[in-house]
Amino acid sequence: MTVEKPTMNDQDLHVLSDLSIYNCVRFGPYKALIYEDQQDIREYTNLDIAREAAQLASGLQALGIEKGDRVIVMMLNCPEVIIAYQAIARAGAVIIPVMPLLKGPEVRYIAENSAARAVITSAVLLPLLSSAPADVPTMQHIISTGKTEVQSAVPVGDSPRSYTLHAYSDVVKKGEAGTEHFLSPEKGVLLSEDDTAVILYTSGTTGRPKGVVLTHRNLISNALSGRGPERQTRDEETNLAVLPLAHAFGIIAANVFFLRGLTIIAHPRFDTAAVLSAIERHRIVSFAGVPAMFVALLFTPDTEKYDTSSLQTCVSGSAPLPVAILQGFEQKFGCRILEGYGLSEASAALTGHAIDMERRAGSVGKALPNVEVLVVDENDQPVPAGEVGEVIARGPNVMKGYYNMPDETEAAMKNGWLHTGDMGRFDEDGYLYIVERKKDLIIRGGFNIYPRDVEEVLSRHPAVAEAAVIGVPSERMGEEVKAFVVTRAPVEAETLLAYCRESLANYKTPGEIEFISVLPRNAVGKIDKKELRRQHVH
Repeated sequence: MTVEKPTMNDQDLHVLSDLSIYNCVRFGPYKALIYEDQQDIREYTNLDIAREAAQLASGLQALGIEKGDRVIVMMLNCPEVIIAYQAIARAGAVIIPVMPLLKGPEVRYIAENSAARAVITSAVLLPLLSSAPADVPTMQHIISTGKTEVQSAVPVGDSPRSYTLHAYSDVVKKGEAGTEHFLSPEKGVLLSEDDTAVILYTSGTTGRPKGVVLTHRNLISNALSGRGPERQTRDEETNLAVLPLAHAFGIIAANVFFLRGLTIIAHPRFDTAAVLSAIERHRIVSFAGVPAMFVALLFTPDTEKYDTSSLQTCVSGSAPLPVAILQGFEQKFGCRILEGYGLSEASAALTGHAIDMERRAGSVGKALPNVEVLVVDENDQPVPAGEVGEVIARGPNVMKGYYNMPDETEAAMKNGWLHTGDMGRFDEDGYLYIVERKKDLIIRGGFNIYPRDVEEVLSRHPAVAEAAVIGVPSERMGEEVKAFVVTRAPVEAETLLAYCRESLANYKTPGEIEFISVLPRNAVGKIDKKELRRQHVH
């Protein structure tokens, strides 16, 4: 086939939809994606992805989706998610990724707050999405994969408002005409790098979810930083995709996939047996995950039944990874874990360990290229190496602000720096160590206690699988330290308390240990301390 643009370089990347075009033009045709979900196994070349994205973009435009319109994408991981992101950007619209685990009221809030005009989803989620945003005035189209009966003018109770239900395949077919030049970036809607590409709703741990407004520049710059040096040829390795593609970490991982020319094996959800089997069958070299995934794989029995010798590196993010888990995983699987750090407001990543960097266990690496990171005191003045302060950052990856929340935006972006709310410290060589969320700091009798210090000690005990530490009210001390522990072998609370006293000052040692069967987690697998307090602190 004829490629209209003979080459593309990094400087040709301006908007998200350029990524799939860059991938095809730069690396040529190759098998890019294998999707595995029990009996549903599909393979896509990079040309298949780019072509279908162009067709879906045209189909969305035929439905009336215009530049700046918001389109929700709510599906379990599948090829259509990656395609939809590229298509929505190509149509000039704004992507609203939504975790498929959210409940009706949460989905309705996001749809109403963002004034979304369309939803792209799957048949399994259609019952929820047919009702949750039904009375949102702006909602006009729901597009579903799978077998879908097309319905027009679906009534909403007594309201005159309505939406139309479409089959995904029909919308793609609607856009087939005129997409023969699908590898030409100029054929898309004219966009600026500073136009909004994504509104990513936070998990809402401190109230209603906030819409993080990310521009095309934010996401492209972060993907380029995450990829590393520009490549003339593609990385001919196979990676596993199990991170939720609706999460900031999953989005950047997908964007880096285009830039590196990887082959990815995508699974709809994280399942230890499926992951181990995929590593063996596809000779997986790397995957990105959250700490809960590494914990699950570390404590999965009978892993020796699988040949995982191809695994070389893993990337951990989204939450702190206990050093004991990191070391145990590396010893068990013979690979390195490279830990990074970021947040939605930074298009996902602020720091990381490059493959050729010295890896320091417990550290989240150094600031990414073109990103500035400081650790500051209460007056926003940098503190010396080794001292704890709030982590702040600025760079081309930092958000435009919170959607329709000027006060919250001003508070987060003081003096042009993103204030993360995370407490950390630098070592003498510029490696960052995240200590704790500012709001999770425990003050016991006037002494500051960082829960992660206690969690790290508990995680080293051979009977402990996981631990989470919070502060609970105390009349005498203001706050007391309480630990929640998931065990993998019988152990007494007093034994763990004595173990803690060997490594921690007395004031840091938990006043109470409670054994629970499972720690509550949010949709991406991060321990949800707000829910932990709600369930267990009265």
